[in-house]
Amino acid sequence: MIREKIRRVKAIALKEFIQIKRDPRSFTLALVIPVFLLLIFGYGLSLDIDRVPTVIWNQDASSQLTRDFLLNFKNSKYFKIVAYTDSYRDIEEKINSGKVMLALIIPKDFSQYISSGKTAPLQLIVDGSDANTATIAMNYVRSVVSKYNLNLLESALMRKGARPLNSIDARTRVWFNMGLTSTWFIVPGVIAMIIMIIAALLTSICVAREWERGTMEQLISTPVKSWELILGKFIPYFAIGFLDLIVGIIMARFLFGVPFRGSYLLLFFLSSLFLIGALSQGIYISVVARTQLMASQLATLTTFIPTMLLSGFIYPIFNMPKVIQLFTYLIPARYYIVVLRELFLKGGGIRVLWDEAFFLILFALVMFNLAVRKFKKKVA
Repeated sequence: MIREKIRRVKAIALKEFIQIKRDPRSFTLALVIPVFLLLIFGYGLSLDIDRVPTVIWNQDASSQLTRDFLLNFKNSKYFKIVAYTDSYRDIEEKINSGKVMLALIIPKDFSQYISSGKTAPLQLIVDGSDANTATIAMNYVRSVVSKYNLNLLESALMRKGARPLNSIDARTRVWFNMGLTSTWFIVPGVIAMIIMIIAALLTSICVAREWERGTMEQLISTPVKSWELILGKFIPYFAIGFLDLIVGIIMARFLFGVPFRGSYLLLFFLSSLFLIGALSQGIYISVVARTQLMASQLATLTTFIPTMLLSGFIYPIFNMPKVIQLFTYLIPARYYIVVLRELFLKGGGIRVLWDEAFFLILFALVMFNLAVRKFKKKVA
């Protein structure tokens, strides 16, 4: 009895392998898309904000003190001085055209104010159309100005023979990503997004193709049971998804230099759970949709958008509204991304990832059960 069930599952899997072989474009696409996404997100997406394009209008250009002040911006990696100007109209044109984001305007009596011990005015014009980047850029300017003010105060005290003021020396120690490289944060999330999208998309299209071509009715007329059919279709696409995972790991390690500090065995086990859930979700979508076009649209809507926006891939969950935070608990990629970042960067084990492992097991069981039940309901 068991041998007969295994034989039927193997037959379905073999049929699916032959179908993939006859349609090499799907297989090629399944390998090209992950590489393309990793390259695009790994190289193109950066959360680091530096080299902010800046224009300067120095109305006190003859003063050495003013030029020394501007060196703090010129020598900083956070600013890129792209132009010097002598009019507000030119500043307005450059900001409106997007050539610069910041404009520093130093008044003509800037050095006189500082020399006389008075507070010197400094005008900062910021393009606020990108509110997040503008806020960070303004904080950069404040940091430079604060450091310069502290140096002025210490110099004044030293000239008067006074001891420097006591201050707090905050010594920062960064764990797990000492260089604060955003690529190390992004690439593991991209791997999760690839597995989710490719797995759900491929299976949703492959089963929908059976409905469109009328071959599903032929399979239904055979002794093959619902769970055997689903399991048989799982095997080829599980292999493709696992291959995508390996490609992603290799690219992360050797192309982007992301360290891996955890257990590969644990990674493959938890990835298998996530992959089973994603494949089951794709089959469930295909049974509901029954057409390849509708299946691909539903798969994209239910995998790409939630994984991109609500899984913590780019945007931190703790910064979202409370209602949205509660909704993110239903996004399986949320747990898998934690697994990937923990194993890649922190080297944690199953004791740290127990909650995520539980939710991934639950995701796999629920989606597989839904796929089987929905398939039975449709063919009844």
